[in-house]
Amino acid sequence: MSIPTLFFAPIQNDIQEVEQLIRAQATGYHPDLQAALDHLLLSGGKRIRPTVTLLIGKMLGAAPQPLLNLAAAIELLHTATLVHDDLIDGSLLRRGNSTLNAKWSPGATVLTGDFLFSRAAMLAAGSTSIPVMELFASTLSEIVNGELAQLFNASCQIDREEYNRRIYAKTASLFQTSAAAPALLSDAPAEIVDAFRQYGYEIGMAFQIMDDILDFTGQQEVLGKPVASDLRHGIITLPTICYVEQNPQAAEVIALRSGDCSTSTQNLDALIEAIRTSGAITQAAAEAQDHVRRAVEALDRLPDYPEKPHLEHLARYIVDREL
Repeated sequence: MSIPTLFFAPIQNDIQEVEQLIRAQATGYHPDLQAALDHLLLSGGKRIRPTVTLLIGKMLGAAPQPLLNLAAAIELLHTATLVHDDLIDGSLLRRGNSTLNAKWSPGATVLTGDFLFSRAAMLAAGSTSIPVMELFASTLSEIVNGELAQLFNASCQIDREEYNRRIYAKTASLFQTSAAAPALLSDAPAEIVDAFRQYGYEIGMAFQIMDDILDFTGQQEVLGKPVASDLRHGIITLPTICYVEQNPQAAEVIALRSGDCSTSTQNLDALIEAIRTSGAITQAAAEAQDHVRRAVEALDRLPDYPEKPHLEHLARYIVDREL
């Protein structure tokens, strides 16, 4: 049995119910909203975030329907952020499928994302937990604030602390909520909530680092965008930071440090190839592995629940996955 099958197995039926709940959110609204939601759900995605929520909720004995509502809310919130991200980035493909903004006007795409946010909030309210709803709202604010910071901050920033803040806001904050919210829903003791909060944070950081690695190592036809798309847009991610640290005197590094990552296409392609073939990729992957190790250590603080091995397998899958 593969690692993905191992951790998905206990909640396969629940994931199907989550998808049905999400699909039902457009019932009674404009038919194009239903078509958009169906398209988004059919476009793939591994449902990692609701899987985390469901495994932890079941582990702690959360009430079934509020737990399903919470898992659906988290996945729908994630989906809504992707709709807006693709529009902001001008991405026409995601996982090899057309994005909404490739089909619709910017206005229609924005409104669809707004609709999904509102329905995600309604599902979160269905968890019947005020602490969960507060956490959900706080996470949405964190994600939006992070996206704004990325838009307005100077490009070509080579700063580990800024990078960590950015990927926490962009990705790890929702993973953290995916893990902490079901513990809150279950009225778990504070030390249990904290352990799951740490677990979610660590796998979220690892997840985004691996995405940033795949941005360099993947193929354009699979990525649906040019290789090293972030760097081409002036966004510095961990592989580039590691390369800069390893090659401080290289001419292209000096140019980057001066705030110039908009050199000629030929020079930029050479830099990207240098990063792809350097030890920077290995170092970034090792840092993702460190986050996974800390996630497993957080699980070690918990009692021996039957679901613990599934959460450990999921954490290790984060750094073994492909797109």
